[in-house]
Amino acid sequence: MKKIIILLVLCTLGISCDDELTIFPEDSLSVPTFFKTEEDFTQAINATYEPLRNMYNQSKPFLTEMSSDNTYYARNTAFGATEQQEDIADHSIPSDGGITANSHVTNVYRDLYAIIARANQILITIDEAEIDETVRANVKGQALFLRSFAYFDLVQLYGSVPMHLEPVTDREGAALPLSTEDVIYAQIVQDAQGAISLLPLKSIQEPGRATSGAARTLLANVHIVLEQWNQAEILLKEVVGSDQYMLMPNYEDAFSENSSNKNNMESVFEIQYREGAEGLQGNFLYNFLPRPIEADEVGAITGTSNPQPINGEGNNIPTPDIIAAYEEGDLREDASIQYVTLSESFWNDGVYPIIKKYVEPHALHQNHGMNFPVYRYSEVLLFLAEALEEQGKGGEALPYLNEVRARAGLGDATGDLEEAIFEERRVELAFENKRWFDLVRTGRANEVITAFGARVFSNPNDYYYPVGAEPRGNSFSNIRLRYALPASESEFNPNF
Repeated sequence: MKKIIILLVLCTLGISCDDELTIFPEDSLSVPTFFKTEEDFTQAINATYEPLRNMYNQSKPFLTEMSSDNTYYARNTAFGATEQQEDIADHSIPSDGGITANSHVTNVYRDLYAIIARANQILITIDEAEIDETVRANVKGQALFLRSFAYFDLVQLYGSVPMHLEPVTDREGAALPLSTEDVIYAQIVQDAQGAISLLPLKSIQEPGRATSGAARTLLANVHIVLEQWNQAEILLKEVVGSDQYMLMPNYEDAFSENSSNKNNMESVFEIQYREGAEGLQGNFLYNFLPRPIEADEVGAITGTSNPQPINGEGNNIPTPDIIAAYEEGDLREDASIQYVTLSESFWNDGVYPIIKKYVEPHALHQNHGMNFPVYRYSEVLLFLAEALEEQGKGGEALPYLNEVRARAGLGDATGDLEEAIFEERRVELAFENKRWFDLVRTGRANEVITAFGARVFSNPNDYYYPVGAEPRGNSFSNIRLRYALPASESEFNPNF
């Protein structure tokens, strides 16, 4: 106290005391007092994963799967406006000057920057902390992986965005100019390479955390988007040769149950959820149900002890297009899609397809513990097949493709190999937020979505519109490869 009083007196005399007066109470949390111990950094890296749960629970499946021809919404004509989701599925998001007020576009953007902000705080403090070197490397590797992952989503979804590599401490620091995609990709690559060098193998790492295999797969994905096929091949062969991963014998077992089978031998990276009262639960299954749905019908799907009715629009409902994409005898169809009957539905006889791969019994309504897959080993194999085929190594690519097909009960692929790999990705990775990214990176988005929109307009009843209901007039009128930036964020950043 005596020292503080003396300093205050000196300051009143015009003597600079800016540094001396930066005093942080030792019994309260702040950057100078918190980032000290291994436990501090463990809590910090746990918090860096946290926005992923919110993003995959809510808005990301709308931006990456319901924006494609794999899923659509189930129109409920008795319910009020739900245009936030519909605008995404119908490619009719209003925008002005490169910004939009769409809530899901905003939610994903904010969640990704929350990951980046938390990773940045770790990365700027961890090198100075007096902690075990193994712990330091692991936590730093995870932070680099998560920052790389977040920027990869941002650049694919929004294009040019601000690139923050240090914590934001004032309003001016938040208002960075938009970085070009080339600059952002260079940073993504640098972060992912750093993560690879620091992270342990899956067999050593704590379940659910990023691993060197996950970082290699992420970086290979980046190289594939950039059409750097040889770099992708090298990374993917390292993942295959690591002996850390295998295909689960049965396709349906690749997806986590409510409390078991998580982070299994096929899992490269998945979003962690836990059923219960800790606030770690998932509810994405409920967002993917058609509506209106009665309590007993919800209970028949979920097995919960307290099922409740749900109203509104159904989201992420499998389209006739994806159902038709499965070959005869493909075991993945029954493992991925099931049919439910809704007694109060306005559509036909109320029999809808739903995404089955996320249906697992759980105890309480809107509270389940299934993990959400981000990268599976089957995608590693399909990525590798694609990277090889693009380099003219079709004979080497085919066995990786056929390994995935064999698990599905199918014979060897025939015909055009590039097209076979593209179609295999569609059914193998259906409802895992891959289809829109695949359409964009292969240059097919405009053609495929335009044709899809024409089918919706021509046969709305086939796409879950009740008899007499039609798509809105502006549906499929604004097909664009990148989402506009959030209008609410433009209040803080004049560079938007």
